[in-house]
Amino acid sequence: MQDTLERKSLIDEMLQTAKTIAVVGISNKPERASYNIANYLARHGYRVVAVNPVLSEVVVNGETLTSYPALEDAQTALAVEGGKIDLVDVFRASDAVPGIVDDVIRLYIPYLWLQDGVQDDEAVARAEAACVKCIQNECIFREHAARV
Repeated sequence: MQDTLERKSLIDEMLQTAKTIAVVGISNKPERASYNIANYLARHGYRVVAVNPVLSEVVVNGETLTSYPALEDAQTALAVEGGKIDLVDVFRASDAVPGIVDDVIRLYIPYLWLQDGVQDDEAVARAEAACVKCIQNECIFREHAARV
């Protein structure tokens, strides 16, 4: 368990270092948090990558983005242009976290952020053991907005 200072320092690092954020579980519905937070992140200079197997595209900050069915598909598409995912922001139920962690580890993605209400201590411990830096049960929007 991180103490408050360690957690704040890690959040600062993640928000300052990450440039490309994959939003797993993004919605195309304006009333959903994932939609609004993806738009917020894009407005604040982050490249947002949509990951949702039931959407083919989503509009983020006025730009139509391809929605990839899985993290691996998104990472492969970015690699073609020399890019990579820096941070995975998860808007899925907690029971989906172990599979997402498997992908994050396999794809060497350095940061994992689990949104409010999304928590899996065992999966996060496994990610951290593989050198993935993690925040869980916290809102990236709230943390970013508190720092700008």
